[in-house]
Amino acid sequence: MLIHNFLKNSAKLYPDKAAVVHQDKKCTYQELDKLSDVYTAILLDRGVQKGERVIIFLDNGIEYIAAYFSILKTGAVVVALNSQLVSRELKVLLNDCTPKIIISDKKHSRIIEEALTLFDQPIDLLLIDACILNPEACSLKPAACSDSDLAMIIYTSGTTGTPKGVMLSHRNICVNTDSIIKYLELSAEDKIMVVLPFYYSYGNSLLTTHIKAGGTLVIDNRFMYPNVVLDTMLKEEVTGFAGVPSTFMILIKKSSISKYIFPKLRYVTQAGGAMPAVMIEEFLKIIPRINFFVMYGQTEAAARLSYLHPGFLKNKAGSIGKAIPGVELEVINEQGEKVNPGEIGEIVARGDNVMKGYWNAPKETELVLKKQGLFTGDLAKVDEDGFIYLVSRKKDMIKSGANRISPFEIEEVVYLLPEVEECAAVGIPDDILGESIKIFVAFNGSKISDKEIMIHCKKNLAAYKLPKFIEVVGQLPKTASGKIKREELKSISASGYKPQAAD
Repeated sequence: MLIHNFLKNSAKLYPDKAAVVHQDKKCTYQELDKLSDVYTAILLDRGVQKGERVIIFLDNGIEYIAAYFSILKTGAVVVALNSQLVSRELKVLLNDCTPKIIISDKKHSRIIEEALTLFDQPIDLLLIDACILNPEACSLKPAACSDSDLAMIIYTSGTTGTPKGVMLSHRNICVNTDSIIKYLELSAEDKIMVVLPFYYSYGNSLLTTHIKAGGTLVIDNRFMYPNVVLDTMLKEEVTGFAGVPSTFMILIKKSSISKYIFPKLRYVTQAGGAMPAVMIEEFLKIIPRINFFVMYGQTEAAARLSYLHPGFLKNKAGSIGKAIPGVELEVINEQGEKVNPGEIGEIVARGDNVMKGYWNAPKETELVLKKQGLFTGDLAKVDEDGFIYLVSRKKDMIKSGANRISPFEIEEVVYLLPEVEECAAVGIPDDILGESIKIFVAFNGSKISDKEIMIHCKKNLAAYKLPKFIEVVGQLPKTASGKIKREELKSISASGYKPQAAD
């Protein structure tokens, strides 16, 4: 169970089939495997050894994928980083993972060189668009690998502070890849539209599943122009699309998707945070007759933990479904016992996909990896049929007086207003209640007053769940993977709000 065998095996089975399409570039499986071998030879010639960390600092593209598999072929560890990091942020991660080499290109070289001047130890830099590629194999042979070896360090999105490096073995990723392929019924006929970054665990799962299945990765990094991506989807006849809630919000509110017909599109997946049921309904009105998979997971679980089969979207609206094949999920209370239907508890996961731990952080690892499994930090309820419903992140629950309130529940109600494009509910300090509810709202063009929002909330929420403060903003602050930065919202005073660019 070695990740780089995904590419080797597919190159043997489908040598002339397109593995990657990136705008006007196409790369077959045979070409991709050979390019990866060339990068492997370069890395070995530069002294990369088994277990050493190698950073990928590239945008999504053919070169990224070739570099990804080349690192794994050497027995080294992939550390894929957000290519939008500034030098100060990059230096923090260099200090943490102490890489042997950074693979990047001229476009990103200035940021890297600035970070390296702040770093004490020498790090080799490989600019793939500036090196001479020799197709002849190098004489050095990589060390043998086992499925228990560390394959990747994926840094969490850092919504609450310094990112933690999630350590994933070959086996962690392989078993999760197999499970996703199984429930999505992926085959060599599938083409996935990739707008999510590969350094993100959800994006990485798109890469591994489709390469193993022999499918095609259709990459378009221009999602700020959503109609351009929709044109690519139509042109390449994609069969699948994957996004986080903000991805679908953009398609619904800021694209011309209703004017498109995608005859080959058979499924869509959504993960990366809770998505309001009303938004899913709206999307399916625009593109009916497709399978819409709601999914839930964590980077700590190599991406995926549960999914809701499209057949249950109506009867189990708002649910994240049940555990994926090979995973066990329980919702337990503070006493470590399974909750009864309707009670709130924390989701605990067990399976071969659960991480080895956090890099250089044994104390943080002990807090989440316990005898019972991976403590996700997500609070949820279970219904009589065993379907799981997210309530909130444990740290995001609003504690107002004697009540514990889920921000998701408030946001679901506010999203029913057609004028609302984005919404986030947070708890802010209150001298009497401990926390009061504040909502941040962004409109999609047409606006409504605070009074109209409050009237709507009073009709749909109990009195103790009503927001005390409403602030209208241009957009909500998000991580690069599209998750709302709730901690940043909590720190914002009512006097003013200026959204920061996604990090």
